[in-house]
Formats: sequence, C-alpha cells, structure tokens
Amino acid sequence: MVKKLLLLTLIITISSCSSVKKTQEAINYGNYDQAIQIAVKELRDNKTKKGNQDYVLMLEEAFEKATAKDIENITFLKKDGNPANLEIIYNKYLNLKNRQDLIKPLLPLPILSKGKNAKFSFTDYTNDILATKTKLSDYLYVNAKNLLKASSNKVDFRNAFDDLNYLDKINPNFKDVRNLIEEAHFKGTNFIYVSLQNKSDKVIPIRLEEDLLNFDTYKLNDLWTVYHNNKQPRTIYDFEIEINFREINISPEQIREKQVVKEKQVVDGWKYLIDKNGNTVKDSLGKAIKVDKYKTIVCKVDEITQFKSVQVVGQIKYIDLITNQLVKNFPLASEFIFEHRYATYSGDKNALEKEYLNLLTYKFVQFPSNEQMIYDTSEDLKNKIKSIVTQNKIYH
Repeated sequence: MVKKLLLLTLIITISSCSSVKKTQEAINYGNYDQAIQIAVKELRDNKTKKGNQDYVLMLEEAFEKATAKDIENITFLKKDGNPANLEIIYNKYLNLKNRQDLIKPLLPLPILSKGKNAKFSFTDYTNDILATKTKLSDYLYVNAKNLLKASSNKVDFRNAFDDLNYLDKINPNFKDVRNLIEEAHFKGTNFIYVSLQNKSDKVIPIRLEEDLLNFDTYKLNDLWTVYHNNKQPRTIYDFEIEINFREINISPEQIREKQVVKEKQVVDGWKYLIDKNGNTVKDSLGKAIKVDKYKTIVCKVDEITQFKSVQVVGQIKYIDLITNQLVKNFPLASEFIFEHRYATYSGDKNALEKEYLNLLTYKFVQFPSNEQMIYDTSEDLKNKIKSIVTQNKIYH
C-alpha cells in the first residue's frame, strides 16, 4: 500500500511539473491565452493550494501581456483606418472581455509568499464592443449590397452571402439582411439543367425517364448547386447535364436445357452377415448378425434456364450554357440480366441433392417484356449517374 501511495504521489508530482512547464513555455512563446487556459484549469480545483502558486503568478503575467498585446493591435488597426479591419478589432474586443470573464470567478487569487492577492486590471469593454459592432455591421451591409448590385461574379455573391450570414449572427435582424441573404444565395448558386436524349432505336419507358431525371432522389443538391429536370421561369442555367442513350441492345429470349443423371445408394431392408466361406457370422451370444442391404436409385433431371439480357450504352455530357461549350464527357453503360431456372425429373427424386429439389418447386415463367427489361436497368444507371456527377462537380 505504501509503495502504491508513493507511486501515485510521484505521478501527480511529475504531471504537475509538466503542466507548469507547459504554461511557462506558452508564455515564453507569446501564446498567452493558452497559458491562461492551463492556469485557470489548474486553479479551479484549489486556488489556495500551495502547490498551485506558480499558476497564480503565471496567470497574472499572462493576462497582463495578453491584454497589452490586444490593445496594441487594436490601436494599430484603428490608426490604419481600413474598414476591412473592423472584424478583427471587434473580435479582439470580444477576446479582451471573454478573457476577463474567464478569470473573474477565481478572484481573489492569493499570493501566499507576499501576503496579498494577484492583481488583474479589468476594463469594461461594452461600449467599445457595441460601437465596433455598429461600424462593422454598416460596413458588411454596404459592401454586400454593392457586390449584389454591381458584380456578375458568383464568387462575389458567395462572399456576400458569407458576410451577410456573419452579420446576421453578430447583429440579428439588422435591416433587410435576411432578404439579402436569400438574394446572395440565389445569385451565387449554380443551376444545372438535366436532360435525357434517346438516340437509340428503342423506345424508353416513360417511368425510366422520370426515374433517371428525378435528381431529388440522388441527393446531389448542395449549398451552391441545384439540379432541375424541368426548366424554371426566371432561372438562368449555368450548365446542362445531358444523359444520352446511344444503344439499347436486347438479346432474344433463350431457353437452355441440360440433363443430369443422379445416382444414390439407399438402404433397402437387411440381410445376415456372411463371412468369406459363406457362413453366417454370429455375435458373442451366438445370434446371427444383421446388416443393411443397399440398392441404387436413379433420377434424371432436366434443368432448364430461361435467359434474356439488355445492355444500355450511352454517355453523360457536361455543357457550359454560358459559353455553349462541351466541358466534359463520360461513358455510361449498364446491363440487366433476367435468368430463371427450374427443373423436371423422371425416376426416384430421392436421389437428388437439395439444389435440384429446390429447382423442382419452380415452373416456367413468362419472359419480361423489352420495356420492362429496359426499365430494370434503372437502379444501376442511377447509381452510375450519381457516381459520375458526385465525382465531377462543376462550378462557375
């Protein structure tokens, strides 16, 4: 028990020394907030503990240096006079306030060796935060409105969208920001029209076309990309994705037959065991020994396979509707196979394995129509279309 206590004490001491070292290193490298975080965490448990005095002194030092650094940066940025710096200034004021709020619950923090409390000079930054927020809000609002009015670049609209969302976060319901966010999102979005062209000599089922063009089921829409299979009024489309069927090959209906003969040894009564001299073999009690008698049973199986296949061959074209240029081109192919197996037999079906017994339960079925065969490729086609579009996003 004594050894365990000593080991535990040693581990705690090493851990404490390591934490003190990390805090001092953070101060030495100018990472004052990191040092403050470590010190506050250690002091929360026991701020008057003698072993925690190092953290009190380092917290005092780190706070003073962090505050001075932020005030110096704010002063410089204000003198620079660039309104683009308002967000940095605003966040630095928030950091000053949050840093104080982090330390306040711990006060007072005694310095035992000096018989006094650690000194922290706190300032009320409320007016600075509010004034800077007002200036920042006006700047972001005017800048975003100018971009929406004068620019034709989607990147600018997306930047305006980000700025307006940030503005709505720091200053909710500011003027008509919510409406401007919707406008920026609409103008920054790539609208893609999806069409299907059948250049094969086969008729495509209407439901297949509807399934393939229903891009809602693909779940491909994202923040800046929207797919439509029907053109919407007042929407300028940036790209078209054309699903183009070139060939649809359907095989003839085929019936393949294969005959299999199965044999099996089965018990067929019993007989007395005879030795090599033709004498009946008896057991230790003098009774004649009986053994199973076997016979061979035979079953002929006609295994029948119904087969039909369809192959759809085409391509996916990406067309830039602004420049009317073909941007990308991808091959597209899918195959669906209909195969149905069943069997008939003659003879003793007890000679058959489970596989053939199962086949005996099936009968001939009607072959699917060509239209159904083409439609049955839809799931595979949709997966391949989704894969191509997902891996090849296009933007302006």
